[in-house]
Amino acid sequence: MASVHGFTVKNAKGEDTPLSNYSGKVVIIVNVASQCGLTNSNYNQFKELLDTYKKDGLEVLAFPCNQFGSQEPSCEIDIAAFVADKFKFEPTLFQKIDVNGDNADPLYKFLKQEKGGFLVDAIKWNFTKFLVGRDGHVIKRYSPTTEPKDMKKDIEAALQAKL
Repeated sequence: MASVHGFTVKNAKGEDTPLSNYSGKVVIIVNVASQCGLTNSNYNQFKELLDTYKKDGLEVLAFPCNQFGSQEPSCEIDIAAFVADKFKFEPTLFQKIDVNGDNADPLYKFLKQEKGGFLVDAIKWNFTKFLVGRDGHVIKRYSPTTEPKDMKKDIEAALQAKL
């Protein structure tokens, strides 16, 4: 597949969701966890980014993952409630997945192939972020410690780019 738009994933309710639904949008794809030390800053800043840029076409697609320190033990319903209650924020939430190993979701296999990591391609921790352009191609990969607010320059450039 040439872009993320070729993938279909399961939303938090278990329904098939073609990522082609996001064609023409700039998307941040991120693996999330509720009990991580990075949770508060990431969710707060994702909310701020959406408050600023959603009208221009930005979306945040959050994929819960329990592979790092078992920091996402909850089910999708509880995760959505946690984020809505604590952060007053409702990201587009998908079904819990694996991002590494034999059972890694095909979308994440593709993302890692498109933009490998520093030293290894594996996802190193919660809140690894991928910025995807309007055409579905991966623009850049960000480490877990990169704060979403530090992605603003790249997001603005992607939002201004034409299809």
